[in-house]
Amino acid sequence: MGEPFDDDLPAEGSARALEVVLGADAPARLDKALAEAVPEEAALSRSRLARMIAEGAVSRGGVAVLDPKTRVGPGEVWTLRLDAPVVTELQAEAIPLAVVYEDDELIVIDKPAGMVVHPAPGSPSGTLVNALMHHCGDSLSGIGGEKRPGIVHRIDKETSGLLVAAKSDRAHHGLAAQFEAHSVKRHYLALVHGVPASSDPRLRGLQGLGFETGGVIRIATNLARHRTDRQRQAVCWPPEGRHAVTRARVTEGFAGQAALVDCWLETGRTHQIRVHMAYAGHALLGDPVYGSGRRKLSDKVLGAEAAALGNGFARQALHAATLGFVHPVSGVEMDFASPLPPDLAGLLAALQGATMGGA
Repeated sequence: MGEPFDDDLPAEGSARALEVVLGADAPARLDKALAEAVPEEAALSRSRLARMIAEGAVSRGGVAVLDPKTRVGPGEVWTLRLDAPVVTELQAEAIPLAVVYEDDELIVIDKPAGMVVHPAPGSPSGTLVNALMHHCGDSLSGIGGEKRPGIVHRIDKETSGLLVAAKSDRAHHGLAAQFEAHSVKRHYLALVHGVPASSDPRLRGLQGLGFETGGVIRIATNLARHRTDRQRQAVCWPPEGRHAVTRARVTEGFAGQAALVDCWLETGRTHQIRVHMAYAGHALLGDPVYGSGRRKLSDKVLGAEAAALGNGFARQALHAATLGFVHPVSGVEMDFASPLPPDLAGLLAALQGATMGGA
């Protein structure tokens, strides 16, 4: 069994140490043995322990061991160095938050379009992190580091919808493990140019794109930074980039001009849905980065009002509509839903009114 987790060890600016004694029935492999021996309140997953080993943060007799497969035995004493959160210079700001759910471990927010999740060059304040620091006080998890305490995942500035943040370190570890395992359920609603269809020969000939039962489009590529525009992501193929998989299903079509699409993520890469839908030839309405070259909606087909709303939409038409995960402490299945915000709801209503729901 492990020793109690010592929260009284030096924190700000220095590391904490956790001593773990391997039990009589400990597995013979280091990472597995530690995963069983560390106290539950330390909230260290096996994947996190493996990273700590690789980083030289696990030692025996004062000597760091870097191989997670190292053979170990009962009764051995291992020391784990737990880096303390960096003292943040960010300022808490009294920014209103739409709190969907909150307990001592985590908080679920319905983020408005226009709010940056964490500070970055050009957005040093007014972010979700600044708002969370004011709302949560000292309870926000520090694992995310100086610029993003509590943040486990993010959504783009101009994307609205649901996001979960960690208030405790054990919640942060638990949520991060679920995102790493791709077990978090995330569905986004998007309004896109055109109506994706399995009968489209262009789509059927597109590398990385396939069709599954139920009218589901599966887009699997690698994504990496664009070679000439570092603010953009681009589709690429191994060995470049990182694997990314998006699934999409048309919910409603509008006279061949636009469609409401339900998108869900297997992976979570920067701009993933925006890049993948543009790659498929169905960029999001209003997307200034990936949709600027798309043909405009026709006022002759949709009418002047609906076409003008779609062509002049001020942001990418994307909303994080549902979020589901297992509570990292209680183990309870949690599912949340967010209605479309007024701007997207108004655009959808205009498209529906112009076409009477026809495809």
